[in-house]
Amino acid sequence: MTRSLALILFACLLAVSACNGDKPKELFETAEFEERQMNLPHAKQLYEDVIRLYPTSKEAEQARARLATLTPAQ
Repeated sequence: MTRSLALILFACLLAVSACNGDKPKELFETAEFEERQMNLPHAKQLYEDVIRLYPTSKEAEQARARLATLTPAQ
């Protein structure tokens, strides 16, 4: 097997294994990262995505709490 073919195979296996992760958790952690980077509009959007895509997950509950602290009362 050539080196380039081996690298392609490795990349494909890595991509497939990434698809098996815990999506709500990954999305929530990305939102937290964006919040720490002070990219609040993107963080809010990601928290909203967690709630919309995984409404019954524990991450959705956490996202609701984070949104409540990031969104001023009107």
